[in-house]
Amino acid sequence: MELKLYDTLTREKRGFRPLDPQNVRMYVCGPTVYDFAHIGNARPVIVFDVLFRLLRHLYGADHVTYVRNITDVDDKINARAAEEYPGLPLNEAIRKVTEKTDKQFHEDVAALGCLPPTFEPRATEHIGEMRTLIERLLASGNAYVADDNVLFSVPSMPDYGQLSKRPLDEMIAGARVEVAAYKKDPRDFVLWKPSKPGEPAWPSPAGVNAPGRPGWHIECSAMAWKYLGETFDIHGGGIDLVFPHHEDEIAQSRCAFHTPVMANYWMHNGFLQVEGEKMAKSAGNFVTINELLRNWAGEVIRLQMLMTHYRQPIDWISSKTKESEQELWAWVTTLVQSDAESAGYTRAVRKELPKPSDTLVGALCDDLNTPEALAVLRANYKAARDGGYKEKNQFLMDCQFLGLLRHNKLWVHMQGVSGRNTRGLPIAYEEARNLRISVANNLPELRQETQKVLATKGLGAQIDGDGNVTMIPLTEATKNIEVKIEQMIADRNAARNAKNFAESDRIRDELAKMGVVLKDSKDGTTWEIAR
Repeated sequence: MELKLYDTLTREKRGFRPLDPQNVRMYVCGPTVYDFAHIGNARPVIVFDVLFRLLRHLYGADHVTYVRNITDVDDKINARAAEEYPGLPLNEAIRKVTEKTDKQFHEDVAALGCLPPTFEPRATEHIGEMRTLIERLLASGNAYVADDNVLFSVPSMPDYGQLSKRPLDEMIAGARVEVAAYKKDPRDFVLWKPSKPGEPAWPSPAGVNAPGRPGWHIECSAMAWKYLGETFDIHGGGIDLVFPHHEDEIAQSRCAFHTPVMANYWMHNGFLQVEGEKMAKSAGNFVTINELLRNWAGEVIRLQMLMTHYRQPIDWISSKTKESEQELWAWVTTLVQSDAESAGYTRAVRKELPKPSDTLVGALCDDLNTPEALAVLRANYKAARDGGYKEKNQFLMDCQFLGLLRHNKLWVHMQGVSGRNTRGLPIAYEEARNLRISVANNLPELRQETQKVLATKGLGAQIDGDGNVTMIPLTEATKNIEVKIEQMIADRNAARNAKNFAESDRIRDELAKMGVVLKDSKDGTTWEIAR
């Protein structure tokens, strides 16, 4: 089964031939951590997660290296830090902004069902590699120093512009780089620039007495080189990065290493708009991943994203999100039933999972054709609905291969309310849904908010790790929670006695998330709810 990928550089779909089948290498541009990621940022994360899964299937999980960087030094970060923490020194404020934003990004993409990349380097941890590349470019005559800046000389690379294939006047007008008198050519771009007082700064690679920081483009060239080598297989990102970012990456890397290419395949996902309009804060349609995850299970968002081929533009329409939720509900209803036979099936599925079907893999091998892959999935769903264990098992594995229906949380997609001893109490459909979302997306804050609302209705909830939610009267719920806490404390004490401190710490942290404060003494452990 041949994998074919569309290469932006050659403008054709080509058979994929890795440089080394034992070490398939892919680099994808990651987030600049100055603000919560928006739904457009989610698209490349999901697209290249699917490709990562496919490559691991074709070549073996131990033979694929996926690098996605974190940009943590940038003008936007500096501006946001000064705005949010005006009373702090800038470097301290920057650390607060990047730590908060980085943490939220990882929580968001995990909720979307994405595997962690093999390496996730941060720009500030690779200044040495950036300085080395810049020193090489200066020595080869591809870069020069002007007003304490180091700039790449575009005319020094005769075939600059092959990726975007823009005419000269468009490259100048759309370069999004500073037009400065010290530039020898208006297309020249910054490799290193002097820092303003208080900004992050490192010694200049050009030897000038002006501490500074790297330009955006050199960061990715350096990190790709560090983890993947001078030339690697696939470089990915959004279509908006083709020019100037990826064009400039190619120029830097090729001239520093004197190679004909930086990556053998360049892949780019299409733009995203919201309800037919370009997403913008000024238009009031700017949607973050985190905002969506408070209203929808992450797999709903993922399924909706996969309905459009990655190279095509996508229109994010709320009615499609609802359709995705309904479809997942139908799928799960086939897999999770209330009878004992189905419960036994579900346990069996967790122990033994088959490989994805050849038809599904075949669809993905055609340039990640996820719409066709979903057509295969829907056909397999019909077979699962009408068939037995084998068909259901195969359908579930195909879902999971696409990052859908993680089998330990199937119940998060069920709808309706189940209750115990709740006669005469209000029916809490919305609260039940929110609790399932809190389980699906690991949102303890949403769980706590929802439980407070339930309490006003005289209700509590039993919330299982698989997303199954049962409404119960508040007094009974309180009793059940207390029993659970006491059992967890007993398990923690047993782990401590066995010197399994990793397990005891894990239980303590889980109790802390529940708002339980532990007090250890020579007489034992007591607890109370945090005030």
